[in-house]
Amino acid sequence: MAHDFDLHAPAGANKRKRIVGRGQGSGRGTTSGKGNKGQNARSGGKTYIGFEGGQMPLYRRLAHRGFSNYPFKKEWQIVNLGEIEKRYAASETVDVASLHKKGLIKGSAPVKILATGDFTKKLSFKVAAVSASAKEKIEKAGGDVTVNPPLEKARPKKARPKTDGKK
Repeated sequence: MAHDFDLHAPAGANKRKRIVGRGQGSGRGTTSGKGNKGQNARSGGKTYIGFEGGQMPLYRRLAHRGFSNYPFKKEWQIVNLGEIEKRYAASETVDVASLHKKGLIKGSAPVKILATGDFTKKLSFKVAAVSASAKEKIEKAGGDVTVNPPLEKARPKKARPKTDGKK
């Protein structure tokens, strides 16, 4: 009968280290699992990702030019009016703190309210952005909207090299 405290690793969890190059009888002698000849059979004979046997690799044959705006894109946290309708009581204020508390947003990205879903409650909104159709729905229900855009993170200006005025 097995005991509850009889702990052991499952079968196949602990494997022996493979020792190569220790004679013919070991099963891993002669070429030590490296095959016959060639660059990868030699000592130090490694290649890098994208290596094409000395031919100019594809990543160097193609021109890489231009600019991507991807690193500077603006991320928004989207909240739909239908979700706000479910979680808020009438005459409450919808702001970043209350949205966090009610679990509708996470993190610190600016919040944008979209018009998806039904909306009937009179609420006061204080967020970074509201779509035009959402604003229309909110005002139709008797609520008010205050848009306070998020603060842009100030990027440090690049230091320009000092010159002595001569060209």
